[in-house]
Amino acid sequence: MMRWPSDEPVRSHASHTPIDLPDPLSGADPLSEGGAFGGAEPPDRFDGGAAPGPDPARTDPVVLGALLARHGWRRRGGAPGRYARWTPPGPGSRGTSLLVPESRAFPDCEDLLAEALTALTHSAAPSAREVLVGLAVPSDEIRWWRDVPPGPSGAAEWTVQEQLRTAARQLLLAGALAVRGRAGYYGARHRRQAQESLDGVLVGPAPAGRELTAFLPVTTGRAVAVRLHHALSAAREATDYQRATGGMEAFDSAVEAGVSRELTEALVALVRGTEGARVALAWAPGAGVPEGCAARPEPVEFSPGDLPALREAGKRYLRDEPSVPVRITGAVIRMRRAGPGGDGSVRLRVLAGAEIPHVRVALDEESYRVAGQAHLLGLPIRVVGRLESRGGFRRLTDASGVVPVQVDEAERDRLMKSLQENLDYFEEVCGGGD
Repeated sequence: MMRWPSDEPVRSHASHTPIDLPDPLSGADPLSEGGAFGGAEPPDRFDGGAAPGPDPARTDPVVLGALLARHGWRRRGGAPGRYARWTPPGPGSRGTSLLVPESRAFPDCEDLLAEALTALTHSAAPSAREVLVGLAVPSDEIRWWRDVPPGPSGAAEWTVQEQLRTAARQLLLAGALAVRGRAGYYGARHRRQAQESLDGVLVGPAPAGRELTAFLPVTTGRAVAVRLHHALSAAREATDYQRATGGMEAFDSAVEAGVSRELTEALVALVRGTEGARVALAWAPGAGVPEGCAARPEPVEFSPGDLPALREAGKRYLRDEPSVPVRITGAVIRMRRAGPGGDGSVRLRVLAGAEIPHVRVALDEESYRVAGQAHLLGLPIRVVGRLESRGGFRRLTDASGVVPVQVDEAERDRLMKSLQENLDYFEEVCGGGD
């Protein structure tokens, strides 16, 4: 859980110190990791687990052939109309081949598919695993390449691999954010939901830190793949326009296609330290081509010469994204003010009204008192204000109308029980000497 820059853990019982409060709506121990006193951000979910092996009885031979061709396997003849013989790409493929039936119309189709899948499982070709993943989990593929100098004996430095994976993760997150809604800058908005939408993404190996493939399951990830397809093309066109004319207007219209500060930062991270980078998308063969997308999208390339335009676009998005009027309902989990009286600020765990996990709210003296009393009663509060883009939409300004929100009896009993178990943390919530 992220702390506000000026907030330090409470070190005394003076009334002017920040007060971290147990979140009565969380049901968690306030002293436990991830409770009201801190903890980590949600874990990175980019790296999916291993996919189960494909079932020969459910494998479409046409899809298998399409995946083999996509990943560089060569068709070497076979019996026309019955089966094709495929050999892996690269040297050392002599004597290795797969017999793949043309369709499921022949009695020995399933046996041939079982033999082909077993051979792929034991194949030393790096592409074999990617073919198996594409069969087991019908997925759109996103592939990143970075043109970086090879390390000793072709090995990649740790930092080079991490840069590739970090940039790829950021790019997927930017696409997932754009699915939630269009904005030049998201900050904390929609981030948790976007991260959760990437839970099923699988990732392939990153040979020498130069290449990485992500598999987005069609059932859960196609919207992200489609949005990235449009956003990358729009970012490329806007960058070309800026380099040709010096104007940034094309980046404004590119927001509708899914371009944002988050996407431009991901592209900067991908390209920085390389001689160039590119991103390619390929649709799952069995799922068809999404409406409005090219059947075989061309890779989108970016070079170090594009970095100034991308960086300037990111600054522009950050500067120009407006504040957002909201009415938020949240549980008070932190209170702070400079002395025993006067204005103060509270931190809320957002329950409704904005797609952010937490927000900090500046309150006048009376509203601060209402917030403290509501918490003591085990109640959330409702507040009206404007989410400021500065700081990542984590701060509410012009706050007004602070009122407790009623909950049903069962919920109230649970909240009051949580309060009674943690009375030590509430002794100065309302600034004792007020």
